[in-house]
Amino acid sequence: MCAIARAMMSYPALLMLDEPSVGLSPLMVKRVFETIRMLVTREDLTVLLVEQNVSEALEISDRGYVIDHGHIVQEGEAALLRNDPRIGATYMGL
Repeated sequence: MCAIARAMMSYPALLMLDEPSVGLSPLMVKRVFETIRMLVTREDLTVLLVEQNVSEALEISDRGYVIDHGHIVQEGEAALLRNDPRIGATYMGL
């Protein structure tokens, strides 16, 4: 949260986040994703998010890219990726 706040002090047009949920408790993960969503809506901020928590990332995203071993294997609207059974089975444990 401190890193996000510090980055926002410069009023960026683009915020790049790499695994913001790593090592956090479930409660803090929820707060981080709520904060990201709020920044996108209220501040009209573009966020480039790299995240292994696929379901949370796709929940707050407009668009998604699935990368496997350094290669983009699927891309599209986040809602479509979130509902794709292949994504669910391979990356979300469904």
